[in-house]
Amino acid sequence: MVRTNQFWRWFSVVIVLGLGSSCGQNGQKELNQSARALRSCADEQILTPREQQAIRQQINADEKSRKIEEIFQQKVRQGFNGNVLVAQKGMVLYKHCFGLGHFERGERDTLAEDSKFQLASLSKTFTAVGTLKLIEAGKLRLEDTIQKFYPDFPYHGITIRDLLSHRSGLPNYAYAFDDSMKVNFYKKEKPYPTNAVIMHWFATVKPTPPRYNVPGRGFSYSNTNYMVLASIIEKATGQSYEAFIRRNIFEPLGMHQTFVATTRNDSINHHRTAGYQWNRRIPKDYYDDVVGDKGIYSTTGDLFRWYRALNGDCLLQKKTLAEAFVPRSFERKGAKNYGYGFRMMLNEVNQPEYIYHSGWWKGYNTMFWFSPKDEYVIIILGNKYNKTVYRVKELIDVLNGGAKEGMTDQDDEAEI
Repeated sequence: MVRTNQFWRWFSVVIVLGLGSSCGQNGQKELNQSARALRSCADEQILTPREQQAIRQQINADEKSRKIEEIFQQKVRQGFNGNVLVAQKGMVLYKHCFGLGHFERGERDTLAEDSKFQLASLSKTFTAVGTLKLIEAGKLRLEDTIQKFYPDFPYHGITIRDLLSHRSGLPNYAYAFDDSMKVNFYKKEKPYPTNAVIMHWFATVKPTPPRYNVPGRGFSYSNTNYMVLASIIEKATGQSYEAFIRRNIFEPLGMHQTFVATTRNDSINHHRTAGYQWNRRIPKDYYDDVVGDKGIYSTTGDLFRWYRALNGDCLLQKKTLAEAFVPRSFERKGAKNYGYGFRMMLNEVNQPEYIYHSGWWKGYNTMFWFSPKDEYVIIILGNKYNKTVYRVKELIDVLNGGAKEGMTDQDDEAEI
């Protein structure tokens, strides 16, 4: 159970795993204790039958579960294929698996609770927290520029702060280079570029289009920002992005069904889904091995652990995580905003009322939405492109008795 309103009552716990040199026996013991503390923080709290009944009555759980079921059945009729989990005050109100992991396999491959979905841009939340952990450890500073780690990067004056908040002005790497780059890079033994290759392209080729804007001038969502952040993580730690995120977030939190697309382990293929556009399976994309902006696979259960960790005072110090939820894009009036790796819907005094991130990538679309005030989370993972994934207003109406006035459903289909 998530303690009432504890989201805004952080306590300071500094946890640094795998960021420095090897430790002695005492140091390793401390790391193991830290890992156990993190897992405990992300675990579901065991409630007595009396406590469960009290919470169920408090939040009117049975009626909410019934209404949530009706909403998702309507989504299924509109073509939704995927897994969902909705919880409030630590209690799962509804979870279900709808459809197939691979359509060509038919009923032999129905979705299960441990089916793994590409999170697309929802991956950015992990990259942001990983970056902030390195800032706490003194490995990075918000004021550091890209050139501190990649001296040949052609765009100057861009800080880690700019990258985290999408205020760098950088073009999207997926569209910034001529197709000849793909042709020249292509090799049968290694046909897909990595982050290091994209960073090399930036250093050696003048991208087109040029930079969209000067650093800090305005908000401009670009996946390049989080690709660069993942690359900086690798330089700052001497580890791959996959190894760093796995050792410092996935493993300590007990997220055993979560991995990065570049993971070299056959076990990740167990219940790994495929992405579909309508009924056409999307093959491996040219940029699938570029990570940080996308590339993490997970389950609804592991994302529920992620939610509990974010709300459980255990990932970062109070002041650090609070910075992630400070709105930083006021160029356009409206309720939508962006912090460090998290989107927000603001209330009338410009404070976050809802925190979320959505995603789309090659047939997959995802939604991770939570309310600090009313202590609920909505997790929707789809592997067949369907806009209903982003339509959460009806669910919010059920969970808090009425959505924020003027709120509209989210539809971030154009963004990874």
